[in-house]
Amino acid sequence: MPDVPIKEVLSVGIIGGGTMGSGIAMNFANAGIPVKVLEINNDAIEHGKSIIKNNYSISISKGKLTKEQVEHCLSLISGTTNYSDLANVDLVIEAVFEEFKIKKQVFTQLDTHCKKSAILATNTSYLDIDEIAEVTNRPQNVIGMHFFSPANIMKLLEIIKGTKTAANTIKTVMALAGKINKHPVLAKNCFGFIGNRIFRVYTREAQLCLLEGCYPEQVDSVLKKFGMAMGPFAVGDLIGLDVSYKIRQSFTQNQKDETAIYCIADTLVKMGRYGQKTGSGYYQYKAGSRVPLNDPKVLTLIINKSTTLGIQRRNLSDDEIQNRLIFAMINEGANILDEGVAQSANNIDAVLTLGYGFPSSLGGPMQYAETIGLKKVFNTICEYQDRFGKKYWTPSSLLEKSAKEGSTFSHLSTPPIE
Repeated sequence: MPDVPIKEVLSVGIIGGGTMGSGIAMNFANAGIPVKVLEINNDAIEHGKSIIKNNYSISISKGKLTKEQVEHCLSLISGTTNYSDLANVDLVIEAVFEEFKIKKQVFTQLDTHCKKSAILATNTSYLDIDEIAEVTNRPQNVIGMHFFSPANIMKLLEIIKGTKTAANTIKTVMALAGKINKHPVLAKNCFGFIGNRIFRVYTREAQLCLLEGCYPEQVDSVLKKFGMAMGPFAVGDLIGLDVSYKIRQSFTQNQKDETAIYCIADTLVKMGRYGQKTGSGYYQYKAGSRVPLNDPKVLTLIINKSTTLGIQRRNLSDDEIQNRLIFAMINEGANILDEGVAQSANNIDAVLTLGYGFPSSLGGPMQYAETIGLKKVFNTICEYQDRFGKKYWTPSSLLEKSAKEGSTFSHLSTPPIE
């Protein structure tokens, strides 16, 4: 990356004081950087403050921070309902709903009210950074800063370079990540970036396994046995099925998978089963408990959906479940590496281990692929292509080349992202 000066970031604005925005604000307060959180009204500001205070009380109870340290951090966080109050901040991070219309409105306001040198960042997890930057007169100052929930705890920070993002903007944000105790991974702009692009194919295969013969508990138990922190359906219930549903609704027609793939998840949302926060999702939960319990209603729903789609249910082996989900991740990771979206296989592994619960003992999906052999992964994906078709099981050209040449992902030389 060019030798360019790093901007000073002495104050930060956050747009949105919900769970994500509040968590992001805490990172900067913990680093001694003043934060202004903008919300739509005073009630929303107070709600955000209550989230922050509750998070800090947990830190005190665990002995991670003293009461005095927390009081100092809280003194650095203020709320506002006026964009004009962000006129002099050095960085603004938008953390609102995953809808282009809303984000573009926010960035139009930021471009109007923030000083010309301010960096404007979006916390989007999927959306096109360039399209967001287009509504501003400073696309060189627009960048993606994708935090992971809970943002005050998770170490990963995906930093997304837009087509026009300037080198000093990137270097400033990369350096800032260290100051707020995050592990930065730089990526090029694409749909889903590194993490969600890979996680999407993982969840796609989980959904297809349900339709073909599995139940949530079987899939989750296989992936937990493999070493994932949680199975895909338990993760869905934790994040909120409504959140994933809204994200899917924001996709363009070209970005969407076949509607049938998510018919079970969509139906659960329409039933008001959002996951842990409503006491039911793929599983049901007793009041005050996070322990997932099988729900006969969900099992019946799954069978009915398979029948409606004309799918003959069958017994899937644990090996098939594991390989379909994990090899899908590896194949997409290879595509990402081949396209230059990620700078290295190690960066892909860092995203998946730090942000998505991939077992660190296995090093990440790309290292795991090398451990078991790229030829095995490639041959298995070719078998799946024959069984399930080319739409979702076309081997990455990089995977094919590496498998046939006996080379590895980790030794691949890729151009730096500049």
